[in-house]
Amino acid sequence: MRSWDSPAFPALPGRGPELRLYDTADRQVRPVTPGDRATMYVCGITPYDATHLGHAATYLTFDLIHRLWLDLGHEVHYVQNVTDVDDPLFERAERDGVDWRDLADEQTELFRQDMTALRVLPPQEYVGATEAVAEMVELVEKMVASGAAYVLDDEHPDVYYRADATLQFGYESGYDRDTMLALFEERGGDPRRPRKTDELDALLWRVNRPGEPSWPSPFGPGRPGWHVECAAIALSRIGTNLDIQGGGSDLIFPHHEFTAAHAECVSGERRFARHYVHAGMIGWDGHKMSKSRGNLVLVSKLRDQGVDPAAVRLGLLSGHYRADRFWSQQVLDEAQNRLHRWRAAAALPAGPDAGDLIRRLRRYLADDLDTPKALAALDGWTTDALEYGGHDAAAPRLVATAVDALLGVAL
Repeated sequence: MRSWDSPAFPALPGRGPELRLYDTADRQVRPVTPGDRATMYVCGITPYDATHLGHAATYLTFDLIHRLWLDLGHEVHYVQNVTDVDDPLFERAERDGVDWRDLADEQTELFRQDMTALRVLPPQEYVGATEAVAEMVELVEKMVASGAAYVLDDEHPDVYYRADATLQFGYESGYDRDTMLALFEERGGDPRRPRKTDELDALLWRVNRPGEPSWPSPFGPGRPGWHVECAAIALSRIGTNLDIQGGGSDLIFPHHEFTAAHAECVSGERRFARHYVHAGMIGWDGHKMSKSRGNLVLVSKLRDQGVDPAAVRLGLLSGHYRADRFWSQQVLDEAQNRLHRWRAAAALPAGPDAGDLIRRLRRYLADDLDTPKALAALDGWTTDALEYGGHDAAAPRLVATAVDALLGVAL
């Protein structure tokens, strides 16, 4: 699947400290320690609707990581999927009277346009689920052969993963069983299905139902479950021991827990990823953004209204990536004002020395992506530049380069 065009990534002089991030499984901030080649897998969209600000905030989080790795001199292997075969897609296509494949293509293209406008660096590999079904079938075969998965019964030959197939299951989320069961049911699981060996067992292969697309497999024609998609794509494109598995915090359980378990039961590794990184939720009007509430703020709609995508980016970066937070007109107004001031300062013929500012930007961002401190540091330099001037003719352009490279905002 085609990714999107990459904005230029400018080089900055010097080098910042190594990145430290909060790890969901360890419940603490600790160093990220990639080799020369840093690897990251981030869960992509299910393309049945347009990109809202919750999606955007998640992909901006991993864009910052991508940028910091490049600034540190790492080669980055970043893989992202597109779940272009799933129930929400079929339901929306049936409602609108369109082919589900056409809907997926349309919404994926809109996502590309939104990411391009927000200046998000693209993944090196952008993989549709429909492109990787053979890899998923192979992974399911391995799980069945090892006893980590089973066919439900002859009458209902769907394939399920055994939640107890790895001793460490549950380590990523840290949730107790009652919480797991509640989230499993809320987020697409089927704990009440009869004949499963455990309520938490997760669907790996759904044998064909009338009106649904299907692919051949040793278990009969059908389609893959959700969690095995990401495990198969990550294993085939990156392999084991990837540096970061990431997504929104609503994916911690069941999706990321099962993705990791699927990979671990086949690879024998204790951990699928060295770091599990999750972005907080974005709300509007006191609630989490969701299609069911009808309170989505869409990136494409903001662009259509003439809002500068750089202001959208700054508004989302004004809060810490792990925090659940709310979008509002005030957040957007403050971001637009900040962008205007930064651009005015960057256009000055001279300004205060930029060296200390760039060191602080790198230090704040390396400390678990502390964007509020980074933005405050830039506000301080901007105020000094606009109110008191400076004698360094290279400083405004150097600051603009740093803001571009590290924060992805073009001044």
